Amino acid sequence: MNNFQRQLLSAESNFVDMDEDNFTVKREQTITDSFIQDLRDSRHASHDSREGETMRVASIPVVIHEKWLAEGFDLFKEKHKTVVAKLKAEGLDYFVATKKQL
Repeated sequence: MNNFQRQLLSAESNFVDMDEDNFTVKREQTITDSFIQDLRDSRHASHDSREGETMRVASIPVVIHEKWLAEGFDLFKEKHKTVVAKLKAEGLDYFVATKKQL
């Protein structure tokens, strides 16, 4: 695993504030332009390629997955079609890696 992949997979959580009723944690993850460009290139190339037993459908950052888990949506328990639809509905379709029908 190269440094870029390691950085992408590790989301940082930082304690921000705490009082009697609230505990605030700031989560952030660096999403580089090169990561988005790689997905864009994969999406455009997917139309002309044949898939084997597996197909890269999307690359969803950890912070998005954690946000969805907090909202009650576990992408690992949903159908690929549902996950892609959620990405598009939330304006996150740049994380989709294929143009193919699911």
